[in-house]
Amino acid sequence: MKLIIAIVQDEDASRLVSSLMNDGYGVTKLATTGGFLRAGNTTLLVGVDDEKFDGAMAVIEKVCHSRKQVATSPSPVAGTTGVYMPYPIEVMVGGATIFVMNVEQFVKI
Repeated sequence: MKLIIAIVQDEDASRLVSSLMNDGYGVTKLATTGGFLRAGNTTLLVGVDDEKFDGAMAVIEKVCHSRKQVATSPSPVAGTTGVYMPYPIEVMVGGATIFVMNVEQFVKI
């Protein structure tokens, strides 16, 4: 058995949870906050038998896509101290960060 820990952008979370549950996977959803861009994200815990692992990963890959987003980055103003102007930058967001762990024992009470 494996435990999939998938950190996904909030924008993808609902669709991913629905897709996983429709395919018969149990999902636990945790609201979390990311460090980069301080954007909200969701951490999903999915316990799967070894033979269902590839199917669960395929669902995650199908739903979670990387995309470009414009964010503002503070940039110092020339000739001043401590004055910053927002500067728009394009960054890649979305997709999923996935950790997979072997599970020695699973108990549901």
